[in-house]
Amino acid sequence: MYVTSIALIWLQIWISMAQLQQGGPDEKEKTTALKDLLSRIDLDELMKKDEPPLEFPDTLEGFEYAFNEKGQLRHIKSGEPFIFNYREDLHRWNQKRYEALGEIITKYVYELLEEECHLKKVYIPVDTAESEPRSFIFMSEDAMTNPDKLMVLIHGSGVVRAGQWARRLIINEDLDSGTQIPYIKRAIEEGYGVIVLNPNENYIEVEKTKAQAQPSSDSSDEPAEKRERKDKIQKDTKKRRDFYEKYRNPQKEKETLQLYIRENGSPEEHAIYVWDHFIFRSAAESVFFVAHSYGGLAFVELMIQREAEVKNKVTAVALTDSVHNVWHQEAGKTIREWMRENCCNWVSSSEPVDTSVESMLPDCPRVSAGTERHELTSWKSFPSIFRFFGEALEAKRSSGKAAPTRRSQRIRYEEL
Repeated sequence: MYVTSIALIWLQIWISMAQLQQGGPDEKEKTTALKDLLSRIDLDELMKKDEPPLEFPDTLEGFEYAFNEKGQLRHIKSGEPFIFNYREDLHRWNQKRYEALGEIITKYVYELLEEECHLKKVYIPVDTAESEPRSFIFMSEDAMTNPDKLMVLIHGSGVVRAGQWARRLIINEDLDSGTQIPYIKRAIEEGYGVIVLNPNENYIEVEKTKAQAQPSSDSSDEPAEKRERKDKIQKDTKKRRDFYEKYRNPQKEKETLQLYIRENGSPEEHAIYVWDHFIFRSAAESVFFVAHSYGGLAFVELMIQREAEVKNKVTAVALTDSVHNVWHQEAGKTIREWMRENCCNWVSSSEPVDTSVESMLPDCPRVSAGTERHELTSWKSFPSIFRFFGEALEAKRSSGKAAPTRRSQRIRYEEL
């Protein structure tokens, strides 16, 4: 029925074109206009008008999914993994369903951070008013008071939020590989305070009012004839737009307005804000960062903006497939030298984990994460990163100097 209705629409259009082509000049002109209309219509978009409503459950139970004892998402009745193509030939609908499930996963991970990891949610900006847009981070009870060490976790860009490395891993594989929970639990076991950043929570969305959705024009000073002509053009334009809109977007989604969060309008701003108000003010003598993908770029930007503070406070930085670029970000020579001594980037590679990987950039050493999948690099390098931090801290305590370079540590890893 779905495909048949689309076929009938196209059949009717082509019959109309054939009939018009048999007529005179006026009909040919209409044929040209009809061809122009066809060139503007995307078949995939046209098919949207037959798709089911974009209405989805707001709980895992509503989707009939649950996480089993291994942290894998499985269908409650069949025990099967998540199926993306729930309805054939309805990619847009399937994608919207996947996104709806992803929002539920985000809330579920937030609950795990509080209930299972015993972290507390802290709202930012710290001086926000009730009516002002705000975001939040998570931290352990001793994050600000632990005198010894503090671990800071930064995820990458996209749809992921605090506590996640990759949504697709959470949905398609398991919670251990896709979330930061293993890092948080082990860090707490080893005596670290923990702060979990939320760099993609940069704005809130509110539904536009009718006045906001419609463009306003102040034409009070224009002559009446010009104003009438402009109004007619706007009405004709709106009529054409509405005509195309019923094909392009039959299930009209709400128009929203983005209200950005003060001093947290980008991942870079967020990292600097959390540094200024929490990390730098913490009691920890040694701070350690784990930053994945775009989180690495945010860290480098933090260092550019707060170089002296970072050098004084941070002991070691573990990057996982970081997308930073010291040239494009214009990191100075002293920053690049510090990164060579105190950072390491575990990158996607087919080589065994911790194997040296050549780099074109003069910044930190690069080693293999033991996987070619970008989203898995944080999980696969998990043991190596804790070992890296442990050795850096031991070297700092024993010598009172900066930790040894990753190059010398890597040699020892490869001998294991």
